[in-house]
Amino acid sequence: MIRKFLTSFAFTALLGAAAQAQTFPDKAITMIVPFAPGGASDIIARLVADEMGQVLNQRVLIENVAGAGGSTGLARLAGSAPDGYTIGIGNAGNSAAGYAIHKDLKFTADSFTAIGIVAKTLPVIAVRNEFPAKTLGEFLAYAKANPKKVTLAHAGVGSSNYLICMLFLQAAKVDFEVIGYRGGAPALNDAIGGHVDGVCDAATSAAGSIAGGKVRGLVSATKARIAGLPDVPTATEAGLPAFTNEGWNAIFAPKATPEAVVKVLNVALQKAVSSAKVSNRLRELYTIPASGEDFDPAAVNRFVNIEVGKYRELLAGK
Repeated sequence: MIRKFLTSFAFTALLGAAAQAQTFPDKAITMIVPFAPGGASDIIARLVADEMGQVLNQRVLIENVAGAGGSTGLARLAGSAPDGYTIGIGNAGNSAAGYAIHKDLKFTADSFTAIGIVAKTLPVIAVRNEFPAKTLGEFLAYAKANPKKVTLAHAGVGSSNYLICMLFLQAAKVDFEVIGYRGGAPALNDAIGGHVDGVCDAATSAAGSIAGGKVRGLVSATKARIAGLPDVPTATEAGLPAFTNEGWNAIFAPKATPEAVVKVLNVALQKAVSSAKVSNRLRELYTIPASGEDFDPAAVNRFVNIEVGKYRELLAGK
């Protein structure tokens, strides 16, 4: 009798999930961006949200929930109903390193399920135009001669830009003063205004200001020079090969979101990123569009767990 009841219950649940997938979505979806408008994650989110909305025939609305290096927005996502109508964008900072930084988080990496990666991002260090050093070697020499006096801005402790700073400090073995903001855009603006010496950022948000001469690109953490920024040397070219890394942005839903709903969102993400409009624009934004396993939710969940371990090691004792 019990077995018959459980079998009936499972069948009913399966029918319910199938029915939900057939009707989902029947209203607008909210995509939480855990940072201030204008930064790399925000730019990428707005681009893919618009195209996903076209695929789903429903609007995908952006909600910026900044604070605590992206953790405030992720807390909001973790506490949302697991019905597919609230999703969010995460990166190596808030969705991986944040667990090593913030000890009192009300969520873990297992509080979310991946929908898929959107794009890989390219880290850069840029400095204010008036900074006396012109090359990376001169910059590091100046910083060594003036410990704790050179300031580097980032998008908040736990953000992907913060990780760029930490990886740079680890590779350079120099004592900089790092300053957190509520997003990448205000950090970059203060570098442009000369209020800080430099900024750790993704090329997605910084390249326009570098190309436009508002700040000076010092070095990229990429294996090859970034197309569109031919004058910015790679770390290997500049003599700091240990500073090589690749960031990422991915879309997540709350844990327990039905698999059928995740599938609908995953297909929409794949179609959006693979479209000529989005893939071309992502390349124009100095990112690498997702492909292959980047679109496999199970593979992305495994990748995120590996990233969590990687940054726990990097940030041990920070």
